[in-house]
Amino acid sequence: MAIYAMSDLHLALSADKPMDVFGGRWSDYMERIKQNWNSLVTDEDTVLMGGDTSWAMYLDECRSDFDFIEALPGRKIISKGNHDYWWESITKLNHYLDDCGYKSISFLHNNSYVVENVGICGARGWLIPSSDAFKTADVRFYERELGRLELSAQSLDKQGADTLCKIAMLHYPPIDKDGEPDKGFSDIMKAHGISLCLYGHLHSRSALGAFNGVADGIEYRLVSSDYMNFIPYKLNFRE
Repeated sequence: MAIYAMSDLHLALSADKPMDVFGGRWSDYMERIKQNWNSLVTDEDTVLMGGDTSWAMYLDECRSDFDFIEALPGRKIISKGNHDYWWESITKLNHYLDDCGYKSISFLHNNSYVVENVGICGARGWLIPSSDAFKTADVRFYERELGRLELSAQSLDKQGADTLCKIAMLHYPPIDKDGEPDKGFSDIMKAHGISLCLYGHLHSRSALGAFNGVADGIEYRLVSSDYMNFIPYKLNFRE
């Protein structure tokens, strides 16, 4: 039994917006995801999917993409990305899973999970204040995402599980390319004993400069699908 991670699948079976237009790296990407996933992941494994899962605009248009995900081996835990316009309240999302009969998919939103003695919390995240693109209008979104990560981490603490490791799954990177963590997100993670932060959102040239490594006691790892050549990233934990 293993835990894998892969974000930013950008599935386009439910919408006419395939990623192939962004260059050869994305050529036939959905079939490559399927083949690589099937070659590695078993039904006993779990895959963490940190946002930008489907290009569909509305939840009732997601069926083909979620059929694709449901058919893949393993349990899938999905959080929100900036392009997941179909995302609804957790109540509506869970009703959707029930109505469609999906058994292997769960959503991460102000809640948490414990899998294989590993605690999982997270949020979408946002642009961090040190980013050149951060504007005054971003402050309220940034602060809201801090609150959501705090709620999710508190939910994990309340489970009271004796976890080997605690993971924060974010979509936006909470650290800059020079390895300087954002204080808001890192303070929350440190306060709740989180030792690994998975993030996505970055592609192409932006991904090449992404930080992967340990900063201020937390390991950061970019798991965007194209960055990993569409191969699920296996997490390794040490006692």
